[in-house]
Amino acid sequence: MSRLNQYLASKLEERKQAGNLRSLKTGRKATDFFSNDYLGLATTGLLDDIITTTYKHNGTTGSTGSRLLSGNTLLATELEDTIAQFHKAEAALLFNSGYDANTGLISAISDRHTTILYDELCHASIIDGIRLSLHANKYKFRHNDVADLAEKLQQHKDKGTILVITESVFSMDGDMAPLGAMAQLCAENEANLIVDEAHATGVFGSNGQGLVCHLGLESKVFVRVHTFGKALGCHGAAVAGSALLKDFLINFSRQFIYTTALPPHSLQAIACAYQYLSNSTFTHQPLHDLIAYFREQVAQTSCKGWMDSPSPLQALVVGDNERSKELASRLQSAGLQINAILSPTVPKGMERLRVCLHTFNTRQEIDRLIHEVKR
Repeated sequence: MSRLNQYLASKLEERKQAGNLRSLKTGRKATDFFSNDYLGLATTGLLDDIITTTYKHNGTTGSTGSRLLSGNTLLATELEDTIAQFHKAEAALLFNSGYDANTGLISAISDRHTTILYDELCHASIIDGIRLSLHANKYKFRHNDVADLAEKLQQHKDKGTILVITESVFSMDGDMAPLGAMAQLCAENEANLIVDEAHATGVFGSNGQGLVCHLGLESKVFVRVHTFGKALGCHGAAVAGSALLKDFLINFSRQFIYTTALPPHSLQAIACAYQYLSNSTFTHQPLHDLIAYFREQVAQTSCKGWMDSPSPLQALVVGDNERSKELASRLQSAGLQINAILSPTVPKGMERLRVCLHTFNTRQEIDRLIHEVKR
C-alpha cells in the first residue's frame, strides 16, 4: 500500500473507531422526518406539476458553459430580477448551490483589511468561505450571543472592514438568530451583516420571503443568501443584495466565474417554485401549525433532550455517537426516517437525532414518532 493510501486508510479507521464513519445510503419507503423538503414541493410532485404546466420541453439539457461565456440566458437574468423583487433586494445573482454562494461571496469580498466575526454554529459552507478568505482576520462569537458580538465589535471596530455572519435559522438547532439586535449593533459599529436564509426561505415571512423580510431588516442587512434545495424543492442559490455587489461578484467570485451555469431545467424549476410562493393562495401556516403541535406533544413527554425550536428543524440531543446511531436505527426499523447527526458535524457531546417537519406529515405520524422515541 502506498504512503498516500496508508494515510487514507488510517484516517478512515480513526473515524470508524470514533463511531462517526459516514457512508451513503439509499432512501427507503418510510415516514419522512429527515429531508429538507419542508413545503413538500419535491416529495409530493407538486413542483413537477407546475413545471409541466408552465414550460414545454425545449430539448436543452445543458447550459453549455459558464455564464460569462455561453451559459447566460434571458431565463437566468429574468429569474434573478424575480428573486430580487421577491426578497425586496436591489439585485440577485444565481449560484449553483448554497455552498457555492457562501464560499463565493465571503471569499470574494474579503481581503487582508477585513475582519470577520461569525457565529460559532455557522454552516460548513460559511466556515469554508471564511477559510478561503486567506488574509482576513477571523473570530467566532458565541452562538446567538449579542453581548459577545458587541464586545468583539468594540475590539475590532477600528481595524478596517468588518463582516458579521450568521444564519437566520440554524440548520442543526433550528433556532433563530436575534437579527434585530445584531443589525442594530452592526449599524452602530459600521459593520456589514451577512445572513444565510437557507432554512428560512419559504418558511418564514410573507409568502416565505425569509426572516430578514419578516423583521423588516432588508435595508440593514448587507447581503442575504437564499438557497433552493430546502423548502423550494429544487437546487441552486442566490445572493440578494445591491447592484454594486452583484457586479463585483460577477467580476471577482471564482465560484461564479469558473463554473458551468445552471441548466435551463434547473432555472425553470426555481422560477416555478417562486411562482408557487408568489401565488395569493400560498400559505405556510399548515407547516407552522404542525410545528406547534409537535412542540405541544414534546412538552407532554418525560423525554429530556429536545431543543426548543420554532422552525421545522427539531433536535433531540443524545450526547453520544453510538447511542444516537442506535436510536436512529430503531426509529428507522419502526418506519420513521430519521437520521443521527454525529460529531464532528455537531460539537462533541451534542450528538443528536434531527427531525425535519413537513406540510405532508400528519399529526398521527408525529404521535407515532413521539411514542417511539419515548419507548
